[in-house]
Amino acid sequence: MIAENIAGSLGLQSRQVSVVLDLFADGATLPFIARYRKDRTGGLDEVQLAEIQSLHRSLTALEERRQAILKALSEKGVQDAQLISSIRNAQALQLLEDLYAPYKTRRKTRADQARECGLEPLARSLMSQRNFDVYGEAGKFIGKEVTGADAALQGARDIMAEWIADDVDLKRDIRKLFAQRGVLFSKVVRTKAEEAVKYKDYFDFKESLRHIAGHRFLAISRGAGEGFLRISIEPPVEEAIARTDRKYLKNRSEAAEQVAKAIDDAYKRLLQPALENEFRAELKDRADQEAIDVFAKNLRQLLLASPLGEKITLAIDPGYRTGCKVVVLDASGDLIDTDLIYVHEPSRLTASQKIISRLIERHKVEAIGIGDGTAGRETERFIKSFVRDLPVFLVNEDGASIYSASELAREEFPDLDLTFRGAVSIGRRLMDPLAELVKIDPKSIGVGQYQYDVHQGKLREKLNQTVESCVNAVGVNLNTAGKSLLSYISGIGPVLAENIVRHRNVNGAFRNRKELLKVPRLGSKAFQLAAGFLRIKDGTDMLDSSGVHPESYGVVKKIASDLRIKIGDLIANPVLEGLDTRKYIDEEHGVFTLNDIIAELKKPGLDPREAATTFEYAAVYSIDDLETGMTLPGQVTNLTKFGAFVDIGIKQDGMVHISEITDRFIKDPSDVLHLNQKVMVRVLDIDRQRNRIQLSMKNNG
Repeated sequence: MIAENIAGSLGLQSRQVSVVLDLFADGATLPFIARYRKDRTGGLDEVQLAEIQSLHRSLTALEERRQAILKALSEKGVQDAQLISSIRNAQALQLLEDLYAPYKTRRKTRADQARECGLEPLARSLMSQRNFDVYGEAGKFIGKEVTGADAALQGARDIMAEWIADDVDLKRDIRKLFAQRGVLFSKVVRTKAEEAVKYKDYFDFKESLRHIAGHRFLAISRGAGEGFLRISIEPPVEEAIARTDRKYLKNRSEAAEQVAKAIDDAYKRLLQPALENEFRAELKDRADQEAIDVFAKNLRQLLLASPLGEKITLAIDPGYRTGCKVVVLDASGDLIDTDLIYVHEPSRLTASQKIISRLIERHKVEAIGIGDGTAGRETERFIKSFVRDLPVFLVNEDGASIYSASELAREEFPDLDLTFRGAVSIGRRLMDPLAELVKIDPKSIGVGQYQYDVHQGKLREKLNQTVESCVNAVGVNLNTAGKSLLSYISGIGPVLAENIVRHRNVNGAFRNRKELLKVPRLGSKAFQLAAGFLRIKDGTDMLDSSGVHPESYGVVKKIASDLRIKIGDLIANPVLEGLDTRKYIDEEHGVFTLNDIIAELKKPGLDPREAATTFEYAAVYSIDDLETGMTLPGQVTNLTKFGAFVDIGIKQDGMVHISEITDRFIKDPSDVLHLNQKVMVRVLDIDRQRNRIQLSMKNNG
């Protein structure tokens, strides 16, 4: 049943969904299914698999909640057949909760107290709206707990108000009114207007729930959370009460007047606050999901940024007072030398130049990477003043300082000052952004939108899924990858990653993938899930350097045998272009798998990322160098729903509002831009007091 529901929701075949759920139940990972089980799933990609996984969790949670409610009703002795049937057939969690609301264990309400005073019969009489003496009838209920007719009527109204508020159909109707005509209002707390200046746009703000953007809701919620703003959500009150009147008021009797008062109370005291909380939560979930999706999309682009590759690299972590930390890394990213230079003291420039030149010559340096933080551009200018024949890169250093002080950095470099660890991170990030960035909490990388305001569990899950996807898409060198990178490989995780590194340190480099089975606790299942994503260069089996899974080596050998050539000669051989793969189809190898195998044989172990290229900024080094109207080259560093941030070579990134990205209408900046994209921008406005720069990309080339 669940598989059929998921298939219907996603427009897939039930068989496909059932296969995917079986694979997940058997412990298969999302990257493994997407890459090596295409024939079984009908070629479903990672996005579709993730949707199936997410929807399965939601439907499973719905079913678990349904069973819990049915059990609770049974224990309470509730045997209402219609209610039980409605609960069994409910297809939404909200409807389940509405149906269960009157029976839910809760704190004693005003209606509960009135019932204890025996006022429910009076409430029923009033609800019938017959023509009778209301006060005379109420007088019959005066007693020890009910001091008079007015008190009796108030208690009866409390009971009626609760009945009205628990009406599932009415609640559904008012909920629709909230969704269609609800408005979010934001007001500043008057006594805090001066402190709340950064939320000035929301001091007297209102917007339809249907149109409010997620980032605006998160900003308003942050202001409310800090005590600067007050939020309310409501549809037109008169319409909400009118809808309730139409359902419950039957005439203009005295009893009907009491019902009308109960309706007003039911809406203002019970229904409106409950639905406001519900819609706040819904808006928050929606805004969270938008922000999480933006972050994940940016993170993917950042992780898959162009790598320099295996080159001897000199890296510099710039600084003013304490100098610039310099390190040299070999082609594998291992630290081989360190030094310190001062590029902001004229008396030390000559000595600093000699240090750099000596390091370059001694280690045959092939590229230079410089952190783009404080003093980065000035350090770049100094290096380029005398280094002519090497590429010089400015490297995004967001999060490098966090890595420097981390337990992992201390473990890697126990005797190295943390400032030099930062330089190592900068150099390694240039060589392989993916391998280095996985060591840092993604939230610290700086490519998100309100990432500290969203649901942290959901954010962590999505970001881990994104990192895992990127790592497995690229694959890793089994003999050089650190445990952070290895831990994201399908089927590995932190414990096995640690065991792999320890085994490698004790026994030397892996010669083939089969040797993975000698790693403690790495069994056949983990091997199956991981092997295809782990690469071994110059090993005993050349297929181990490719993305061909070991379970398919037999097919490759069969192809080579049929063509009467060695497997080594099969690699990148033009004969693969016209190969008829249909003859190799069997139970384990269908069209999808065979096409992937041929693609791997054509370009084994191909890194899907483009190679790194240098970038030249204009001769501006601080906000004081800018003038309105300037046209400058820049690189996109962050994308949000409301615009793009662009690095123009100074400490502060400039902001391109979505309306200034292109002349045509776009809903999302990511529709036309991507991270690290090189763009031309024009300076629209400079707010030096708040260090804000407004840019435009229109008509800039």
